[in-house]
This record gives sequence, structure tokens and C-alpha cells, in this order.
Amino acid sequence: MMHIGEVAARTELSLRSLRHWEEVGLLRPSGRTDGGFRLYTEDDVEKILVIRRMKPLGFSLDAMRAVMDDIEVLRGQDADDAVRTAARARLREVAVEAEDRRTALARQLDMADEFLELLGRQTR
Repeated sequence: MMHIGEVAARTELSLRSLRHWEEVGLLRPSGRTDGGFRLYTEDDVEKILVIRRMKPLGFSLDAMRAVMDDIEVLRGQDADDAVRTAARARLREVAVEAEDRRTALARQLDMADEFLELLGRQTR
């Protein structure tokens, strides 16, 4: 079990982000110390990294929460086949959307590179 500071350092996130994600129901630490300090597991860190990877793609908190719920369904043993099939289908849709968003970001980076090149030529 890890304290929030160690998790923040490992995931390159702020304490504030981790606390906020808990407040909005996106992520819950697996435990608490007797003093009330958050305790995280390796599984929690994996979940945090999924959220962190979605963030630059501009997914909303609700979309991130839905993805995390579907991942939990697939990792768990309690869901029946229909629920698991629906979760997989939703995650496939998110994967397509993530690819579209990544393509748009790559285009923006290409434009930024072109701009920097233009500025470089102008300042020589």
C-alpha cells in the first residue's frame, strides 16, 4: 500500500488531481490508515494511469468514469456475459474516439512544428 505522495510521484500527477478525482467519484483509494490518510494499491496506480492517459485526449470526467466502470466490469468476476459484452462494445467505441482525437492532436503538433520552422527561418 502506498500513500498519496508516493502515488503522485509515480504517476506524475499532483496531490490535488488525485484528491479531486476521488471527490468526483472517478477513483477511490483502496484503503485508509487509522489516521485517515489515503492508501493506494498497484491496481489503483494502474487505474490512475488509465485516467492520466485519457486526460490529454480531452475526455470528460463522465467519459473517464464510464471507461473506468467498464474496465472494472471486465476485471471483475461478477458480471454476466451480456454485461461484459456491452462493456467491451463501449470500450471499442471509446478506442475509436481516442484514435480520432489522437489524429487531431498529431495534426496540431504538425502545425506547431511548421510554425516553429517558419519562425526559425524568419529569425536567422
